[in-house]
Parts: sequence; C-alpha cells; structure tokens
Amino acid sequence: MPKALPMLLDTQPICCPTLEGPVLLSEAEATALAIRLKALADPARLRLVSYLLDRLGPGASTRELAPILDLTEPTVSHHLRTLLDSGLVAKHRQGATVYYRVIPEAIKAIAGVLRITCC
Repeated sequence: MPKALPMLLDTQPICCPTLEGPVLLSEAEATALAIRLKALADPARLRLVSYLLDRLGPGASTRELAPILDLTEPTVSHHLRTLLDSGLVAKHRQGATVYYRVIPEAIKAIAGVLRITCC
C-alpha cells in the first residue's frame, strides 16, 4: 500500500522553475507537487477539474456537478474536498449553496513544473 502524503498546509501555487538548465525541486516543492498530482490522479477529480476549468467564473455546486458525473452529491463533495485540501480549487458560499472553482494559478504552476523541453 502506498505511503499517504501529508496534508498540504500551504496551498499557494508552487513555483515554476525554468527548465532551461538543471533543475532540482526542493523537498517542499516536490511534496507540494506530489500532493497536487495525487489529488488529480482520480478520474472523477480529473473530470471535475476539467468541468470547472470551463466555468472559471462563478464555479459550480455539488448539486450541479453530481448529475454531470453520474455520482451522488456526497461523493462529489468528497472529491471536491480532496481538491480543496490540495489547493487546486477554492470554495465560496452564496446563501445555503457552496460553489467550487478551480484556482487557475495552481493548474498553471503544475503545468510549468512538468513542462519538458526535449532534444
């Protein structure tokens, strides 16, 4: 069974080092990246992020997301909590409804770290 990663306390976007020279992520940067990648390593969460990226404005509620993913609201809430804890989504309350939205900078930071230049 894989070792569980620690909870991410700092949900600020990880840095985007340039890959033009030798790059070695610090232990903290590597841990933050691993936490975010682990959060994304689930088909339902990838679908949630994909859908929310298309709705960058107000976001979406679990009531809206559940039928789209063909999941129950509690299951969607669980996945959103994982994404929230990893710093990939944010939430805000409007009345009794909680809306979730992707933090674009977090996704861009992951893309920046993983960008590879080849031959």
